[in-house]
Amino acid sequence: MDERFSRTETLLGRAAMERLKSARVAVFGVGGVGGYVVEALARSGVGALDLIDGDTVALSNINRQIIATENTLGMWKVDAAAARVRSIHPGCVVRTHPVMFLPASADDFDFTLYDYVVDAVDTVTAKLEIVLRARAAETPVISAMGAGNKLDPTAFEVSDIAKTSVCPLARVMRRELRKRGVYHLRVVYSREAPRPGGVGPDGRTAPGSAAFVPPVMGLILAGEVVKALAFS
Repeated sequence: MDERFSRTETLLGRAAMERLKSARVAVFGVGGVGGYVVEALARSGVGALDLIDGDTVALSNINRQIIATENTLGMWKVDAAAARVRSIHPGCVVRTHPVMFLPASADDFDFTLYDYVVDAVDTVTAKLEIVLRARAAETPVISAMGAGNKLDPTAFEVSDIAKTSVCPLARVMRRELRKRGVYHLRVVYSREAPRPGGVGPDGRTAPGSAAFVPPVMGLILAGEVVKALAFS
């Protein structure tokens, strides 16, 4: 095993590391939450990553996104994330998809190729499509619920969506999934009630964010994926 993962192997064991090395994980959304998912998966020795995001790095991302620096402004987020992965884990096979995942583009992705799927996108439409496609492919999936307008990084929990409370996004997802016959989904959500959104530079209401909340959610998501792959 590569020495860069020796401390992880000490904890998980050689067989688990081999399973991580042979795994392919798709991360939909590589921003404030998803960027830290990618970071932790790369540092855990996952052998292949598909990165899906149709956005570019903006100055407003710097407060919370690990891929956002002065040097990456204007880059596709997937390219910035891929560069970080290669600097951490050169042996990782990284496939970048600089597209916004929507029902109209969903046929471009074969979910049977993935060993795990992480949903870290923002829109309900995209989240529902990711979950439904993963379930149809019988590929494990975990979804991030709301991280915006939160200040308490200790309030996150891993749960079934049927058991969530407080989170407005989880409530909408729970309702919409039930309409589609889906009653269970592994999620990370916060028990903290969201604060009111502020007004962004464009004059529209925008969620606020802190440097220490979305990363925690991303690391929890990555931890669930790593444990599932390592000990499956």
